[in-house]
Amino acid sequence: MVAWVDSHCHVFMLDDPLAAVDRAIENGIEWMLVPGVDLETSLQARHIAASRPDRVLWAAGLHPHDADQWDEQRLRIGALAIEASAVGEVGLDYYRNLSPREDQQRAFRDQVQLAAELDKPVIVHTRDSFADVYEILGEADLGEKAVLHCWTGGPRWTKRFRALGATFSFAGPVTYTTGDTVRLGAAEAPPERTLVETDTPYLAPEPHRGDPNRPEWTALNGAMLAELWGMPEDEVARLTAESAARVFGSPRA
Repeated sequence: MVAWVDSHCHVFMLDDPLAAVDRAIENGIEWMLVPGVDLETSLQARHIAASRPDRVLWAAGLHPHDADQWDEQRLRIGALAIEASAVGEVGLDYYRNLSPREDQQRAFRDQVQLAAELDKPVIVHTRDSFADVYEILGEADLGEKAVLHCWTGGPRWTKRFRALGATFSFAGPVTYTTGDTVRLGAAEAPPERTLVETDTPYLAPEPHRGDPNRPEWTALNGAMLAELWGMPEDEVARLTAESAARVFGSPRA
């Protein structure tokens, strides 16, 4: 069985997170990273990682949807980030705009700076916000420690972020029948700076689209990258696992 790393899964949103972790391990997931989206879920991610320390890493951060809560959560998230493997999930979302853009930008800049100060990766959500994310990450100069979670950019933006040295992470949309732009972007992503993820419980890949996602379906996203890059699946698994371990560290070390 080919071993994969799921670099981004919110298993705390499932009914039985630890059972989901164990099932994923039984089905070929070597390890996974669980990012929080606010203070409460960052604590939940820490608990899951503590329960499966040889299989799970965790991250702490405030998602752009809740960026208007940054002032009240920043100190505790900052303290958690010292323990965590990464800062995230953070970023900008101009599609839903659930927090004002000014709040999103301030929370994002602050958390990118936090990652830089701690010398840790930052896990970045970007939706309809490529230009501003590019500007903020360009100022920080994090290189491969800037991880573009669930990357959906086309070739032009992929090339621009590639030049920044960022790491790309691909989820279910790379498999969708509507995912031509994502696949064109993935073709421009450097295999040595690419990750695979599920974003569990969201964005289940084909043929499971519409179902609650599972970490063990990481392999379906990796299979699409293998097809795009003209590589064997086990080589994509190896490259993406090595990238995940280099960027985040590995609980298997």
